[in-house]
Amino acid sequence: VQLVESGGGLVQPGGTPTLFCAASENIFNFNAMGWYRQAPGQQRELVAEINVGGTTTYGESVKGRFTISRDSAKNTVTLQMSGLEPEDTAVYYCSARILSRFYWGQGTQVTVFS
Repeated sequence: VQLVESGGGLVQPGGTPTLFCAASENIFNFNAMGWYRQAPGQQRELVAEINVGGTTTYGESVKGRFTISRDSAKNTVTLQMSGLEPEDTAVYYCSARILSRFYWGQGTQVTVFS
């Protein structure tokens, strides 16, 4: 599968950008689709995931601020972000998961600056 992210860039604190991920195949071929992020010097961490049944899981630091959704007709996954903080600065990766195996996009940089 190929995963292509878009929508990153420079954002002011409190901004509401949206990230998009386009998958090259049916997203229901995977147990879950999601977003992870990695800041410099830190491990990659879960941002949000949506499983085949529609259940969503969020990282603690983004709960209530970010929303993941999907469009099965377009094979896309979207991350709506709000209330951005400098600590949200990272490379955001789209993921497709089958059990414990992950497939990754190339990542898109989100930089929160004032």
